[in-house]
Amino acid sequence: MDEALTYVLLMLASTLRVATPLVLCAMGGLFAEKGGIVDIGLEGKMLMAAFFAAATAAVTGSAWVGVAVAILAAVALAVLHGFACITYRGNQVVSGVAINILAAGLTVVLGTAWFARGGQTPPLTGSERLPPLFLPNAGDNVLVYAALLSVPITWWIIGRTRFGLRLRAVGEVPIAVDAAGISVAWLRYRAMLLCGLFTGLAGAYLSIGQNAGFSRDMTAGQGFIALAAIIFGKWRPLPAFGACLIFGLLDATAIRLQGVKVPGLGEVPVQLIQAMPYLLAVFLLAGFIGRAVAPKASGVPYVKEH
Repeated sequence: MDEALTYVLLMLASTLRVATPLVLCAMGGLFAEKGGIVDIGLEGKMLMAAFFAAATAAVTGSAWVGVAVAILAAVALAVLHGFACITYRGNQVVSGVAINILAAGLTVVLGTAWFARGGQTPPLTGSERLPPLFLPNAGDNVLVYAALLSVPITWWIIGRTRFGLRLRAVGEVPIAVDAAGISVAWLRYRAMLLCGLFTGLAGAYLSIGQNAGFSRDMTAGQGFIALAAIIFGKWRPLPAFGACLIFGLLDATAIRLQGVKVPGLGEVPVQLIQAMPYLLAVFLLAGFIGRAVAPKASGVPYVKEH
């Protein structure tokens, strides 16, 4: 009984650790999506933040400076996305894809130029990594708790504040917001700034919290999984959080199953285990995308009427 309880607790802790970047990224994406901005570029912002967090920590010796620079890097890409989609009313999907490509290429180029390690940063130790807070062997650093707090904070901001009410209105009927004398563009830019903040924390967690450095393409599609969680959660914080936990549980289970032999089948293929979260994302989107209704103005540039 004690062993079973220990196993369950370990799985829960592992699930939460793995789900942390997904939760942070999903909460950031919710602000953008609620404001009517389709953000395919969550992956790129998280990847860029992960690189700058690790690179800064390696140079300065401080994980906290790394977190700050990670946020700045993600916010810069968020503003770039806003500049293309809000100010110049460009195609939001194309802009997001461009940000993903930019991040994937630039992190490797800068990593190679600065550290000459094939796009990786040096291994991080000591103060260069975020330390555990309460459980030394559980990896419960401050960003794990920040991810948990981000869910009620996002719910409160979107559902209970004046800014949240206006943001939801912008995502549904922006012309009504404009008619009330409120700037649609400024509301959407603020949503993008919040998106950059949360994706910056997600990227920092990946490279200096969960891991000990940056490696090429280390986000491995987690930004897209976070976007799938938003859609599966029907653009609501709590259901999106639940979806992130499901993905985290699958990933944690996959890690536990590596090398395990199943009676009659032999050892479970590592490739199949690693594909489980992505297969689930496909199944969830295929089953729920038709019933999930996005904000009505999502993906539609707003043109002010004169």
